[in-house]
Amino acid sequence: MTTTRSRAVRIPGPGRLEITPVEVRSPGAGEALVRVAWAGICGSDRDLLEGTRPAPFVRYPVTPGHEWSGTVESAGAGVDAGLVGRPVVGEGFRSCRVCPPCRRGDTTLCESAYDETGFTAPGAWCDYLTIPARLLHVLPDDADLRAAALLEPAACIAGAALAAGVVPGDRVAVVGAGALGLLGVQLLAAAGAAEVVAVDPNGSRTSLALRCGAASLCSPDEAEELAGSFDVVLEAAGAPGAARLAIRLVRRGGRMVLTGIPVDESDSLGVQELVTAAVHLRAVFGAPSAAWVHAVRAFSTGVLDPAPLVGRTFALEDVESAFAALDHPDREDVKVLLQP
Repeated sequence: MTTTRSRAVRIPGPGRLEITPVEVRSPGAGEALVRVAWAGICGSDRDLLEGTRPAPFVRYPVTPGHEWSGTVESAGAGVDAGLVGRPVVGEGFRSCRVCPPCRRGDTTLCESAYDETGFTAPGAWCDYLTIPARLLHVLPDDADLRAAALLEPAACIAGAALAAGVVPGDRVAVVGAGALGLLGVQLLAAAGAAEVVAVDPNGSRTSLALRCGAASLCSPDEAEELAGSFDVVLEAAGAPGAARLAIRLVRRGGRMVLTGIPVDESDSLGVQELVTAAVHLRAVFGAPSAAWVHAVRAFSTGVLDPAPLVGRTFALEDVESAFAALDHPDREDVKVLLQP
């Protein structure tokens, strides 16, 4: 196979960050080589750098980058040559596709050893990414690749939106107005919710939440006055107390979907409060293929627009500055991107 010289951000181990030249091989059978256009940076990437991601879900050294968009540069044997030149995004979980969960469509629950782009396999903080072609989702030729870099978090929250089963007329609350929460607001509003209320302590996100389809944004303290008044509550914060707030907001017999993973395991829900409220509870981990299809279709038809969420962008060489922006975001930095 031929090789191409390229650059990649690499985390050799916790607390260490470097930009290194790499050799990019031509795609093998079933693979595609993608020229990366944009790559997102998020809290899980900070966990990689700080060494706080659980050991089974990372393999050092690693090139991060599970949120990305790009254009297919070349295709390996057995891959449709028509993919070359097409704008794409790609699923992260490299599931076996043959175990019972995969057969059911729960590709994020694959029984094989965990393997995900940007965590155990090389990610997109680089110029070129080699990836199994079966994971690619083709976008319209005129797609905004800058906005499309947010389709990975959009797919994650799309899984939660599908699990929520919102029907026209439902009153919905979304706890958390970060990238996940605001993308969720868009999808749930489009599903026909009568009202979507965003809950976040950052009041500067109000105008953006309204632009995404929320009727209002309120603080967690203000939300307490709305306790028990929502048919559906989607928790997309992962912050301490977010799940407990969600259970207080949902009506008895309502539906609640959890997506956040709090760092403090003591911040848990009690069985008593769940049973007495007769809440229908779902938890979502990652983005299975069905959620990707939902998110990509919503984006391709204009129902989902991640563009307003993009804040500052940084060159690959400025990755340290990008991490600093992630740690100290201003109102424009719902999502920070790298541009190889």
